[in-house]
Amino acid sequence: MSSVNKVILIGNVGNDPEVRYLDRGVAIATFNLATTERGYVMQNGTQVPDVTEWHAIVLWRNLAEWAQQNLRKSMKIYVEGKLKTRSWEKDGQIRRKTEIIAENVQILYKPEQYRRNDNLNPAEPLNEEPENANDEVSEAQETQQSGGFFNNIF
Repeated sequence: MSSVNKVILIGNVGNDPEVRYLDRGVAIATFNLATTERGYVMQNGTQVPDVTEWHAIVLWRNLAEWAQQNLRKSMKIYVEGKLKTRSWEKDGQIRRKTEIIAENVQILYKPEQYRRNDNLNPAEPLNEEPENANDEVSEAQETQQSGGFFNNIF
């Protein structure tokens, strides 16, 4: 019987993707993704806080170049890929890092500042604040009410 190495995450981009190019022009992008398990109150009244996990995401080739053009910090995205652990030695100690090698990425939600500035150069900073902070909340509520597979997730 074969095995399966499959990861599916829905979370928020923690930083703009960093893209570099290897010897033969192969693009590789890396960024962090935050997933949060919501806190709750136990029956005895004990408050359990939110727990946020940070995941290292790696994208290759065309997907890396797409991410450089389209992904920004705070966007909610869907990531599908596989786990890969790499190790190296530094200062006499073996270090390990587990990464998600993404095979599919989809943008689920763009904050207002990115929707109004889709055509900007990704290297340019976005200084524009949303006109009304409640607009973002009401848009998210409208999205949830409109139906769809991911609505009950966030």
